[in-house]
Amino acid sequence: MANIKDMKSTVSRPERVIQFGEGGFLRGFVDWMLQKINETTDFDGNVVVVQPIEKGMCDMLTAQNGLYTHIIRGKEGVDKTVVDVISRCVKPYEDFEAYMALAENPDFRFIFSNTTEAGIVFQDTDKPTDMPPASFPAKLTLLLKRRFDLGLRGFILIPCELIDRNGDNLKKAVLSYAKLWGYDEAFAAWVEKENVFCNTLVDRINTGYPKDEQIDLGYEDDLVNTSEYFHLFVIETDYDIEAELPFGKADLNVIVTPDKLELYRTRKVRILNGAHTSLVPHALLSGFDTVKSCTDDEKMRAHLYTCVFDEILPTLDLPKDELKAYAEDVLTRFANPYIKHYLSAISLNSISKFCVRVLPSIKEYKNRFGKYPPQLMFSFKRLIEFYQTGTPSDAPEVIDAIRGHELSEILANTSLWGEDLSAMYEEIKHANTSV
Repeated sequence: MANIKDMKSTVSRPERVIQFGEGGFLRGFVDWMLQKINETTDFDGNVVVVQPIEKGMCDMLTAQNGLYTHIIRGKEGVDKTVVDVISRCVKPYEDFEAYMALAENPDFRFIFSNTTEAGIVFQDTDKPTDMPPASFPAKLTLLLKRRFDLGLRGFILIPCELIDRNGDNLKKAVLSYAKLWGYDEAFAAWVEKENVFCNTLVDRINTGYPKDEQIDLGYEDDLVNTSEYFHLFVIETDYDIEAELPFGKADLNVIVTPDKLELYRTRKVRILNGAHTSLVPHALLSGFDTVKSCTDDEKMRAHLYTCVFDEILPTLDLPKDELKAYAEDVLTRFANPYIKHYLSAISLNSISKFCVRVLPSIKEYKNRFGKYPPQLMFSFKRLIEFYQTGTPSDAPEVIDAIRGHELSEILANTSLWGEDLSAMYEEIKHANTSV
């Protein structure tokens, strides 16, 4: 059978976008959007993918000339798109100068990224002489510095990492590196004034390669990507992005707002992402493999509904009807018959995800009702059990900080949770499912 690269030609366009990350989410969200924008507007731009870690999927992308098939499935039907916006990949750990040379192209205007919640960090061990430095912001700082030295205009940076104020935190990290490395104030001023750092919210269930399925495309594609129909991209900035990247003309569900991101973010992170994170460890330890398999099971579905409707929604301040409607939509999306959203994939970096997605609901519930939410505390207990006896996918130091340690020691470890959670000891120790 012919390969996708034999069935479709690449499209030559100016390279306008640098993308840190090559995983299924960016390919099924940002790159899919850019495909639609190219097809319906005069944007005419391609993407250069930067592999942000030493090992990744860029070799697979290169082997297919950057082409892959994105399949959207749901009650609306099935939609198949061959995405051709990725012109090439750059691997800084193999060819650092090829990475730095990206700064020299004046056509580059946008930088997208998704380096997980742990990606936007400042590490004072990174050095400007590292080729490359370890952290994503440090790599970015070097790229920006060369751009500045060449006298070229700055970028519009649109990070997609699931952390609060991701654009603000990315800019803060860049400026911290500039200070640490002794760059002059003119560079810091250029970063501030000539670059646009956007805060964002992304929302789409992207399920990646359809394992255990036979999908007849008529050609081979090792990078088939799948998702639901629903998508939402909220971009917070005062800058008129639509003038340069016309999401609206492509009829995409993208909201550009100067000040309302937090309303959308809190709703999404606490309900959709919080539901995932409160479900996954318990489900994996109970022998389930996908989100849908959980919604099909009476007891696991009851666990999910109790977490969301009884313990998460009461901690939010948006209109109750709006929250309930969104939560019902989320659980409908979880039950999409076409989506095999593997729990093992969602479980990546579960500790950092728990801190962002679930812990705020637990604390706010305690603040409002004077007691801890029992089902979410049970989820917390199962999270720790998963790291102790299951198959977590996380940094070795995170796993080591939990496996083999007593509960009291784990909860007191501020490097795990960002604070001492010893006050929760009795509740977690004796937590049991209420459904």
